Parts: sequence; structure tokens; C-alpha cells
Amino acid sequence: MKLLVASDIHGSAHYCAQLLEACRREGAGRMLLLGDLLYHGPRNDLPDGYAPKEVIAMLNGRKDSLLCVRGNCEAEVDQMVLEFPVMADYGVFFLDGLAVYATHGHVWNEDNLPPLKQGDILLCGHTHIPRCTDHGAYVYMNPGSVSIPKEGSAHSYMVYENGVFTWKDLAGKPYMESIML
Repeated sequence: MKLLVASDIHGSAHYCAQLLEACRREGAGRMLLLGDLLYHGPRNDLPDGYAPKEVIAMLNGRKDSLLCVRGNCEAEVDQMVLEFPVMADYGVFFLDGLAVYATHGHVWNEDNLPPLKQGDILLCGHTHIPRCTDHGAYVYMNPGSVSIPKEGSAHSYMVYENGVFTWKDLAGKPYMESIML
């Protein structure tokens, strides 16, 4: 199954629509969202097309294919309007035998590791900076930000398929890849 991974929509209907179009274009069976879906947060400027109610409707329309973890901007009121679970601090799942620890990154991150085993993947958002760093014992990956990229990075997401993670801009242009199998 093809999996699309994204983070940090921050209430931008403009970029959320582009992300959903990318998911359709990619033919991804599921989309994993790493938090910060609706609110822009006190440290960020409003993203282009800031319209959380529109983002709610767009994401609720895809609720059957979404997997999510809570970001530092999620609150109980967000769960009241979203029709899919968003309040888990992390999720652990397996991709072709690889253990993936998915979290937003504001609690569990490279400086505060969850219980990882040799070869596991720590998948985080939060920094808005796409990365893939092999730490030897584990691999850290970040898809970057859908709506508020930082350090000159693209509005981006990742795709996992057949043992390969590929980072792409919202137009679908690949710019980084990591082969895991």
C-alpha cells in the first residue's frame, strides 16, 4: 500500500486542497498526518488561505483514509469538530517489517527519544523542515510542512511505497529519497 505522510497544515485551506489533490494524484491508500491540522499557533504567521472550517470539511471528507497524531496546536475542541481521531500523542506501526514511531515531534524527538530499537524509524513533523538523518540506531524523518515551510524548504509531503520514502513538493516533484529495504 502506498502511504502519504504530511504535517503542519495549520488551518490553510489553500494548501490542504493541494495536499488532498497530491494524495489523489499519488494514488495513496492512506494519509498519515503528523499533527497541527487546524490552528496556526502563536509563533507562526497566518498561512495563505487560513480557513480552519474549510480544512475541517476537507479532512472530514477523507476521514476513512486518515491516520493522525496530535500536534502541539491540537486541543480537545479540535477533536469535537473532526470526525477521525487526532488526540494520540504517537502511533506505532510497521511498514514492510520496519517499525515506525509516528509523532508530531514536540514531545518525542531526536532530543527525547521514545523506546526505539535498532533500525526503527522516528517520524516527526513540528520543525517544518524536511529531513532524513540516519543516527545508526534509528532513522529520523520529517516530511516538512504543508503550509508553513521553514529554512527555504518546499511546501511538502512524503510518500512511502515499496521500501522507499520520497519527499515531494505539493506539485509532486521529488526532491529527496531514502531507501529503507
